[in-house]
Amino acid sequence: MTESTAATGTDWRAWQESWDRQQEWYMPDREERFRVMLDMVEAFAGPAPRVLDLACGTGSITDRLLKRCPEAESVGVDLDPALLAIAEGYFAGDRRVTLVTADLTDPDWTAALPHTSYDAVLTATALHWLRAEPLAALYGQLADLVADGGVFMNADHMRDDTTPRINAAERAHRQAARDRAKAAGALDWSDWWALAAEDPVLAAPTARRFEIYGEHAEGDTPSVRWHADALRDAGFAEVRPVWASPSDALVLALK
Repeated sequence: MTESTAATGTDWRAWQESWDRQQEWYMPDREERFRVMLDMVEAFAGPAPRVLDLACGTGSITDRLLKRCPEAESVGVDLDPALLAIAEGYFAGDRRVTLVTADLTDPDWTAALPHTSYDAVLTATALHWLRAEPLAALYGQLADLVADGGVFMNADHMRDDTTPRINAAERAHRQAARDRAKAAGALDWSDWWALAAEDPVLAAPTARRFEIYGEHAEGDTPSVRWHADALRDAGFAEVRPVWASPSDALVLALK
């Protein structure tokens, strides 16, 4: 675990909240997708689920899960050393949380997990970093991790190329809102990482993070239908979106 706030002088809660604000600049409806996600966790797994927070970042999903379900257990897995440092500092001392460093493109990444079965596997705005082929392979691995009757949920950018005029209007409207927020002082992705690089505790893991990923990975953003078909092919019994915005969707797959 990263040293405590008292030892490092780092306010991990402030970094967690700063990450949330930066993400909300891109997704003003971010909390709504989390709400629906956790509603479905409760519906299928009850108040004390064992959850895998996939590509967990700073632990945004885990944070909301434990506030909603105090008896839950969460395992967060990610490769980003800077975001994991924030998660480790923020959740330090919480026995309900285990954090694992692993590369989801490594065929053996599941060997690093503390359990072989989870009531729910949750991820948000992360898997679009992957190309379609490795994403489909990952879905096959997740089908083996989700317990019978359990769920996998992915909230992410899911493009529909059959509606170009709708896409263009939505994109222009969204960008105008971002421009207004930026003028009012909101941080974007680049601004946030520049601050992290200046922090005495986060500077080194931030440098490692950019060695791993570069500025931004060039993944795919396939449609809801693609995700549903890939998840059924992976072995899930029922799949459909349970929330959607003009640009994003939350797809639920039931084992």
